[in-house]
Amino acid sequence: MNDERFTLDTNILVYSVDRRDISRHARAIQIVRRAHVATCWLTLQAVSEFYTVVTRKNVMSRPEASRLATYWLDVFPTVAATEATVRSALAVAETERASYWDALLIVTAAEAGCTAILTEDMSDGSALQDVRILNPFIGDEIPPAVLQLLDAV
Repeated sequence: MNDERFTLDTNILVYSVDRRDISRHARAIQIVRRAHVATCWLTLQAVSEFYTVVTRKNVMSRPEASRLATYWLDVFPTVAATEATVRSALAVAETERASYWDALLIVTAAEAGCTAILTEDMSDGSALQDVRILNPFIGDEIPPAVLQLLDAV
């Protein structure tokens, strides 16, 4: 059993309900289902961005998106940004190592003890604030490093 704490970026949550890219959709469903029984924490930022993206792009109705976001808030431990988190994210973004929103997500996750983030938005294998960036959509199957995080058995 792996007890390494990790988080999911908004794109994983969105792909889990967006059927326009069948391959990403199927993989994201597997990831979210397995993450929910692993040591995955969600940032309130990712849950909020999920709601905004899926309702703006008409992937889900507002009531459906609200129900799913609320469900995730019930089943995943969550963490919110603090003033210190925002200050750290601003410093990271200032160095241009990441966009402000990516920096905020990662710094928030790091403060919650997460050591990895699953995302397609940043460079796979790199690290920011000691949080490993893992792209679960590389290759034909879920990469081994991602499977290791999801191994809750």
